[in-house]
Amino acid sequence: MIAYSVQWVRCLVFNIQMYVMIAVIGIGFFPLALMSRNGAYMACHAYTSWIKWTAGWMIGLQTVVRGTPPKGAALVAAKHQSFFDVMLIFAALPRGKFIMKSLLMYAPIVGQYGLRLGCVPVNRGKRGAAVAKMLKDVANGAQDPGQLIIYPQGTRVAPGTHKPYKVGTAVLYEQMQQPCIPVATNVGVFWPKRGVYRKPGLAVIEFLEPIPPDLDKTAFLKKLESEIEEHSNRLMAEAGFVQKD
Repeated sequence: MIAYSVQWVRCLVFNIQMYVMIAVIGIGFFPLALMSRNGAYMACHAYTSWIKWTAGWMIGLQTVVRGTPPKGAALVAAKHQSFFDVMLIFAALPRGKFIMKSLLMYAPIVGQYGLRLGCVPVNRGKRGAAVAKMLKDVANGAQDPGQLIIYPQGTRVAPGTHKPYKVGTAVLYEQMQQPCIPVATNVGVFWPKRGVYRKPGLAVIEFLEPIPPDLDKTAFLKKLESEIEEHSNRLMAEAGFVQKD
């Protein structure tokens, strides 16, 4: 009980500084971000590096990247379990940009940097229109090649919980005609969707073998889900998570 209480306090301090540093780094780098997209990337990579470093010594949560992150233009489809996997994936990519909830674009600092990076906002409440707008926005941003990150399940999914993979990822895969790199993770075992407490341990994101751009949408989505879920389950078991029947 004492150990849990001490860790909870450490996590509270970590969480507070995490949000404070959004403002400190975001405002400090904002002139550079306004001048160029490179400046925005510099700021965001500085922030993710800071969070990885402080997570290691403040709350005992170490991180590792397995596999080979793409350097050129690619579609990155990732398991999403918590805010931490967003930072770990972005930190591993040179020119990452997200398909993200449109509401986040109105968040102070985060929204402005999202726009500067070329992130694509999606209104999840209007499914058909959202996919059509997403495809249009991605096509408009094709002149700035990078790694487009999408969460196929559309939201954070706790370990042991299943949500279907949405067709929007397959439609995007078909349009872009680029390799798709699946990403597995066990981050949710240590850093839950909600709450203050984070467990110490080793948080992993793993870039898997690319899926070539020659499958039909149904076959692609089936393969994507199989690869991500199988490898994520293995990583979570490695972290001590036990699946409930």
